Amino acid sequence: MPLLVEGRRVRLPQSAGDLVRAHPLLEERARLLRGQSVQQVGPQGLLYVQQRELAAASPQDGSISILGSDDATTCHIVVLRHTGNGATCLTHCDGSDTKAEVPLIMSSIKSFSDHAPCGRLEVHLVGGFSDDRQLSQKLTHQLLSEFDRQEDDIHLVTLCVTELNDREENEKHFPIIYGIAVNIKTAEIYRASFPDRGPEEELRAARALTGGPMISIYDAKTEQLRIGPYSWMPFPHVDFWLQQDDKQILEISRE
Repeated sequence: MPLLVEGRRVRLPQSAGDLVRAHPLLEERARLLRGQSVQQVGPQGLLYVQQRELAAASPQDGSISILGSDDATTCHIVVLRHTGNGATCLTHCDGSDTKAEVPLIMSSIKSFSDHAPCGRLEVHLVGGFSDDRQLSQKLTHQLLSEFDRQEDDIHLVTLCVTELNDREENEKHFPIIYGIAVNIKTAEIYRASFPDRGPEEELRAARALTGGPMISIYDAKTEQLRIGPYSWMPFPHVDFWLQQDDKQILEISRE
């Protein structure tokens, strides 16, 4: 079934800017989100989601009340929620395999046995900017297209991505919003930063750096964080790369 805005089928492909111009309510929601102050979220009740991770929980969860992620530049943060039972999934997508990741997001919500007969699926997309290599634009297109291909009706509620999340300073482009949080009890979504990115921040980051696929990190039945085994290959010339500053690494990666 299609991706919908205000009950109407979304015409794809089209840019995020064209999409919000066709649906003024989306444009207003993006404006309001951009205008928020950034809230610093502490570790109490928080499950932080890193790149290529997803986590899903329900309002009845006794261990967590907030899902959140940040450090999204070209990446997009996706929130999918069922309004009937309140089941909520947050994920941090980097475009590595969007076609496989969107079904995982859908499955994470459907895994809740108390899937309510009433209510609907609502999706919120935030992140990216007008980057030179158009990686954000590509990821926006991929996410919209893959959600549009799913069997269920999915209602697009928030779209603050790519050119809608862009600011320019000294002729350089940057994202406006780098991180968001969602309160799984109240469904509130807001701009956020996270001083504490645990638990096991380094272990989880290492898995992503090895090129591992998107994984679900939270078992909602046992209310436990779970990171399965992973493997990696030796990184060639690692000593050289560790000695380079960020500017040099970026210049080399663009060659």
